[in-house]
Amino acid sequence: MGKDVIVACDFASAEQTFAFLDRFTGRKPFVKIGMELFYAEGPAIVREIKKRGHKIFLDLKLHDIPNTVKKAMAVLRDLDVDICNLHAAGTVRMMEAALEGLTRPDGTRPLLIAVTQLTSTDQEALENDLWIVKPMDEVVMHYALNARKAGLDGVVCSPLEAEKVHAACGKDFLTVTPGVRFADGDKGDQKRVMTPAEAKKAGSDYIVVGRPITAAEDPVAAYERCIREFAD
Repeated sequence: MGKDVIVACDFASAEQTFAFLDRFTGRKPFVKIGMELFYAEGPAIVREIKKRGHKIFLDLKLHDIPNTVKKAMAVLRDLDVDICNLHAAGTVRMMEAALEGLTRPDGTRPLLIAVTQLTSTDQEALENDLWIVKPMDEVVMHYALNARKAGLDGVVCSPLEAEKVHAACGKDFLTVTPGVRFADGDKGDQKRVMTPAEAKKAGSDYIVVGRPITAAEDPVAAYERCIREFAD
């Protein structure tokens, strides 16, 4: 599967989102719709963006008992998105149930990936807040292996962990990596980051880029720069 840049459309309204997307008159970016936009606008925003010709990563990070997640995924599968996700911390059984719910009667489904650890979480927070005393790398690999065991297509992880995930789970197991910033940009609240070129070298299959593109003076130019550095 080819490498691609996913633009995080972390806007609060459809109006802001379409004002941003309307600037892209050439190449239509793969977009991520997260909780803020989905909760503000509902499924209609997903259908409209899809209608405009964009691929969509629906980033809702489901995490609940297996039956609830299965039923939720059965609803999301009809939105015709390209990627869905959940938290690997929900257990292998929950991930298996999610896959069952996401699969349509004809056997097709969106890609399903699992969040290992958020890129805003560092080793100190892992130990002090979550009471997980294992090293971050070991935790991420364990969660990734659980996701593969459950039949998922890949994981969300830091670009710093992409190479190790591929080594542990296989080269076809997808790594979708936020925490990507330009070398001359601000890290924001991300703790574990790489540039697009570094993420490419590390083996990321998709990078998720938000503010370096959405908050840029020229978002289209920033997106094309990202494509050049990572995907082309």
